[in-house]
Formats: sequence, structure tokens, C-alpha cells
Amino acid sequence: MIELRNVSKIYKTGDVETAALKDIDLTIRDGAFVVILGPSGSGKSTLLNVISGLDTVTSGKITFGDTVLTDLSPEQMTSFRRDHLGFIFQQYNLLQNLTVYENVQIGSDLTKDPLPIDELLEQVGLTAARDKYPYQLSGGEQQRVSVARSLAKNPAIVFCDEPTGSLDEENSKKVLELLERLNETYQKTVVVITHNNGISEMADDVIKMNSGRIVEVTHHETRVAARDIHWG
Repeated sequence: MIELRNVSKIYKTGDVETAALKDIDLTIRDGAFVVILGPSGSGKSTLLNVISGLDTVTSGKITFGDTVLTDLSPEQMTSFRRDHLGFIFQQYNLLQNLTVYENVQIGSDLTKDPLPIDELLEQVGLTAARDKYPYQLSGGEQQRVSVARSLAKNPAIVFCDEPTGSLDEENSKKVLELLERLNETYQKTVVVITHNNGISEMADDVIKMNSGRIVEVTHHETRVAARDIHWG
């Protein structure tokens, strides 16, 4: 479980201060599929960055289980991210000179308890493409490689920053089905940032943000399957 208490983030540019997060209180339950929703500038990316330790808070406290993330040194936070967290971004960030299998192996090599690469490639529908290079794949296929790479190190939680932002509806739903599967099959906590309201239909919890604040938290007793969500 992740808990945020009175978390604020202020960016300073010269004498100008910008409050990106304002007194955030939030609990993310283990095994939940969470969508953080909001327009550009609402603070959703900053929220993901401070939860995942990619950025520091100005004030407040963040705990992950028994670990107080806001007390960790930069070196300790780097180790924590490596051991416990997975990331999927809008950009695929694949190494062009490595095959599909080798790109996924990068994630596997980061941990002592990886998930089997061949099993993951089967899960993402890329077994036949294991020896291909990124330039030989479509955008949707490359994003599926990045999903497999993130999952290979067997993280406790996967953070997704606009993972379908550069994909069409068909490929987006394929990627979302993968996230749905890793949440349900592998029992991973999944946190997705998006501006697409339709994606919120497949979440357990929806966190709506505006102007650096959480304006609404909605819990869904029943989730809509990724393939059935309304797009746009």
C-alpha cells in the first residue's frame, strides 16, 4: 500500500514559485488498478513522479508498505525503484541495436527474481517476433515490448505515463488489455496517468486532478473490460 500525506511540490524558477501539488492525501491499495485523470497542467505527471521517487516532494510524507520513501537518500531511492517499481512511458525507449528478447532481458537482469522472458513474450503476443529489432515492429508492438520489459523484473507496482498516447485506438486497447492482464494475472498494482476519460472505466479507483489538487476520487465496484471501454 502507498500512502501520501500532506504532499506538496513547488517548483522554483528564479523568484517565481509554481505549486504543482497542493496538500495531497491519497492511498493506493495493493493490487488496485488506478487511473489518474486530468488535463495538461493538472499535476498528474508530477503526482506520478513523486509517488515513484522520480522526483522529490517539497513537503509531506510518502510511505510504501513499511518504507518511508520521503526519508530515503537519492542512492537508496534508486535502489528501491530498481527492486520494486516498473515504468511504462509514452515513448517506448527501446534499444534499437537489441532484439525484442534482449530488450526484455534488460528488465530481467535488474532483479534476482525475474519473470520468465519467454512466458512474457507469449503474454504480449510477440513470441514470433523475439529475434526482431524495434525498427521491424509497429508502434503497438514496440509498446508491448516495453510492457514486457517493465514486467520482467517482477515489480510490485507498475507506473504508466500516458502509455497509449502515441497509439491508435486498436493498438491502445491491446496495450490496455496487457495492463489489465498483468493486474489480474500477476496481481500487480497498476497506476496509469491519462487524459482519456474512457480508460478510467477499467479502473478500480479513479483520481481526478485539477490545478495541483485531487478534486475527486471514485471507486468502481465493477470494472469495464479494456476492449469494451469508450474511446476518447
